[in-house]
Amino acid sequence: MKRIAIALICLIVICGTAFGFGQRQRDQNRIVAGVTLFPPMNYLDDNGNWTGFDTEFALAVGEKLGMEVSFQQIDWSRKFLELQAGNITAIWNGMTANVVDSVTGRPRFMDVDFTYAYMWNQQAVVIRSSRLNEFRTIEDLVGKTAAAEAGSAGATIAQNAIGEGGRLIGTTSQIDTFVEVNSGAVDFALVDILLASQMVSRGDLINLTMVVIQELPTEVYAIGFPRGSPMVARVNRVIAEMFESGELMAIAEKYGLESRLYLTTTPIYVLTPE
Repeated sequence: MKRIAIALICLIVICGTAFGFGQRQRDQNRIVAGVTLFPPMNYLDDNGNWTGFDTEFALAVGEKLGMEVSFQQIDWSRKFLELQAGNITAIWNGMTANVVDSVTGRPRFMDVDFTYAYMWNQQAVVIRSSRLNEFRTIEDLVGKTAAAEAGSAGATIAQNAIGEGGRLIGTTSQIDTFVEVNSGAVDFALVDILLASQMVSRGDLINLTMVVIQELPTEVYAIGFPRGSPMVARVNRVIAEMFESGELMAIAEKYGLESRLYLTTTPIYVLTPE
């Protein structure tokens, strides 16, 4: 009986070890991209499937690397916590790399390793059309009440723009900021220009318009991986190949983003303002 018990214990240990090894192998062959609802980068189609530029980009990279890709919707203000906890393996959602994060108060490159930048962006000021004459320069934002997605680049830039006399309302998504402006709860919202250009002046947002203020900083998008991840070098090789072959341009054209593509191998910490 004792020998049988020992044999059973050994079998359990072996099976457990094999399961753990198999799970690690599967994890190493998967990219779980942390995303939010952010058209045209990541959003759900009529069938409830993820689509958008970054969605197709991630799927194409996964295919070239022989890796399975899935998408996990996250609270953007918790993006680094989700990554550190292993709930996601990458932040791949039109993520501004060259900014100080509004949650951590640190440059984002201190919490993740970024790939090459692949697209440029800028924040747009979204207002009610009836107030268009009130928002022309960055000075017009001082002291105002603003809405921005919590943890976003927009939140950081909005806080700097409104100053100590202003008030910032953080929302759970960029899309929610439009509701705040539409209702009159805030003076303006600060959101990615890629999103604003597709949302305002139509449908329920017909009374909203966007203003591009040139003094606002230029941003670049990159993919964030855990610090020290070997995935950065692997994905960088694929990004460079997709730019050279025109494959990434073909995806961008589907979403009207061809003028936004921008490849730079300059390290993000060089591009991030102090």
